[in-house]
Amino acid sequence: MIEAVLFDFNGVLVDDEPQHCWALQRVLADEGITLTREQYYAHYLGLDDRTGFVEAYRRKSKLCLELVSTSLRMVAGAPEFVRDAGRQFRLAIVSGALRREIDAVLSRTGLAGDFETIVAANDVPRSKPDPAAYLAAHDALNQRRPIALDRCVVIEDSLHGLEAARSAGMPCVMLTTSHPSQTLQGRGAALVWESLDGHRANEFAGL
Repeated sequence: MIEAVLFDFNGVLVDDEPQHCWALQRVLADEGITLTREQYYAHYLGLDDRTGFVEAYRRKSKLCLELVSTSLRMVAGAPEFVRDAGRQFRLAIVSGALRREIDAVLSRTGLAGDFETIVAANDVPRSKPDPAAYLAAHDALNQRRPIALDRCVVIEDSLHGLEAARSAGMPCVMLTTSHPSQTLQGRGAALVWESLDGHRANEFAGL
């Protein structure tokens, strides 16, 4: 029986992956690095060893915060789904974004009080597809009230996120906001949804 819902952030709650891609392309270009859209979606989490990437990431974060302040768009149905899920389950955010980026969006959307715990990029030593972030979120939930790993369902949009969730022993619902459904089929997702729009949290009952 599912007891908690762990949301990825970019591409699951906030529809800003195209803006993140643009911002990262812009700052990496200053370092002489060309990043295609295809590379961003396939290998984004593997770019942190490139020359100048740490400082580039800081500048990319600044650009993203500026974009949030002017053109924030949520994934279809996300606010409604979060509030519905919060009436039945414990909620957490597990993201590769920086905490300040997450807080800025939650503040603007009025969702800041809906999540019991948030694990951001700066909270764990290894990023997805390593399960460290999901295991850290589970530890935080478990310290407050015991919960089994397989009673935490993850909602993700990236293949690295799916791999991280499965490695953590958690069922994963995939959204097609970053990859088409045919790319996600056969990869071990418990469910594949186009978005959160029209879905209810009670659909997790059979997981």
